[in-house]
Amino acid sequence: MRSYAHGHVGAIAPRNPGALALSASDLHNLLKEKSAAAAAPGERGVCMRRAGGGWYRWPALWAQAALPGLALAVLVLSPAAHSAARLAARLAVAAATPARPVPVSGRPFEGTPAVGALFEVTPGGPGRHFCTAAVVASPVKNLVVTAAHCVSGRRPGDLAFVPGYRNGSRPYGTWTVRRIVVDSGWADHRNPNRDVAFLVVGQPGRPGVQRRTGGERLGTGWPARTFVHVIGYPDGEQWPVICGNRAHPFGRHQLRFDCGGYPDGTSGGPFLARRDAATGAGTVIGVIGGYEQGGYLESVSYSPRFGHAIRSLYRTAVAVARAAG
Repeated sequence: MRSYAHGHVGAIAPRNPGALALSASDLHNLLKEKSAAAAAPGERGVCMRRAGGGWYRWPALWAQAALPGLALAVLVLSPAAHSAARLAARLAVAAATPARPVPVSGRPFEGTPAVGALFEVTPGGPGRHFCTAAVVASPVKNLVVTAAHCVSGRRPGDLAFVPGYRNGSRPYGTWTVRRIVVDSGWADHRNPNRDVAFLVVGQPGRPGVQRRTGGERLGTGWPARTFVHVIGYPDGEQWPVICGNRAHPFGRHQLRFDCGGYPDGTSGGPFLARRDAATGAGTVIGVIGGYEQGGYLESVSYSPRFGHAIRSLYRTAVAVARAAG
């Protein structure tokens, strides 16, 4: 949990007002020093991470709280420094503006056939689940979509997909990952706009997973402001969570989804538009990933926007699945 310190700025009658006035260059240098101190990985920094990723350090909370007070103090003490005051005001507003409230939160539910958990495969059988994935409708009937960062550095045979997993039950079986298909933008440069992977899964002598679970339609080019349901499997939990809310654009190439209850393990969870409540089927227009590998906070999730590049990657995955037989 993040906490914030709240201070109060009162009127001050300095003995020598001229001595307290800051020039624009003085303000710039002072704020630069404070920003550097806040960005440095010190004792009071807070580390957070999203599923499958590394640890990330937030600036120390005392430094975040100091910026609004610093900027407002300049307004009070140095009315002559007009340009510096305008800069300070902008900084104060940006630093003191609270985060957008999160009106909804994910809730545990029974799950849906086409969405499941990704498990590690150990010599003794499936290990822990660590990410989320979904069957995507295809002519080869054996494609699953997830976030590319979920499978980075992993070998296909070391992973398994369990659709509809809940409370230890595997109603549609366990499917071994046979191939991993990612975009070159992710493989070569870790481009967050290409944080998507298609997995070819299978069982010996069995038809494709889609014949058992159905598949989510792949949607590309959808408007960013679309109502979606997002499903994920939190680490260590035995039930998936679901939440419905409207997605929003985050830059040109990302989506943002505000809903609480999406911690580690939910990466790769599908953004489902027009989800049918009776069947659970919908159109997948994103997966938790992309910016900050899906987001540092449990209450804010991101996804790459699915466009031409993801459609092309899907076609490549279909070709790979056919070649694999």
